Amino acid sequence: MSGAGGSAAARHGIGAGDIPVDTPRVPAREAAESELSKPMYHENDPSMVQRALNHVWDWLSGVFDSAAGIAPGGPAGLAVIVLAVIGLAVALWWRLGTPQRSSRPADALFESDGPRSAAQHRAAADAHAAALRWTEAVQERMRAIVRSLEERALLDPRPGRTADEAAAEAGRALPDHAARLRSAARHFDDVTYGGRTAGQPTYLALRALDTELDEAKPVLPGTARGAAV
Repeated sequence: MSGAGGSAAARHGIGAGDIPVDTPRVPAREAAESELSKPMYHENDPSMVQRALNHVWDWLSGVFDSAAGIAPGGPAGLAVIVLAVIGLAVALWWRLGTPQRSSRPADALFESDGPRSAAQHRAAADAHAAALRWTEAVQERMRAIVRSLEERALLDPRPGRTADEAAAEAGRALPDHAARLRSAARHFDDVTYGGRTAGQPTYLALRALDTELDEAKPVLPGTARGAAV
């Protein structure tokens, strides 16, 4: 009886407000997400940069693992291949020189430190030659040639003129020297943009051309080749 009475008492003792209520799933999930989004739960999380680096590293590791799987000899074979590629790149750089820009600066022929006279360029060329700096001597001698032609009004002073353009324009006024002017411009381009070095013979050839041009008589347009001013 006591069991029956206790059960009844228990049933009667539970009020309407004491009935357990199940929380719906959607609000419960939202409550959990809101709780987990608090900063206290993410203090030790990696930063965005670190996560990006981790993804990149994982990708690179996968690439190397795949390459090692198909390379002869596995990882050791892959290392040999990588070293061979690096060695080839170094050899090409040593042979061809530092890659040059495809577009020339505005002051391709003359430096941008202000105009200098032909005499000043010649003096600089001779100073470089005395110090056996043939590359710089060739550059200054070519500038002296072009500046001298400008001072004689055989070329119009024009900023940004290249050595090739100057040689082509001067060759029309001095046709007997046109081929040597083109050769001088080519040497200038080789040492200035092609990463090559000049030697004494190249400089001496430009110096001789400079001397001859200083005494050459131009041919006016419309006159016979042999008729000089």
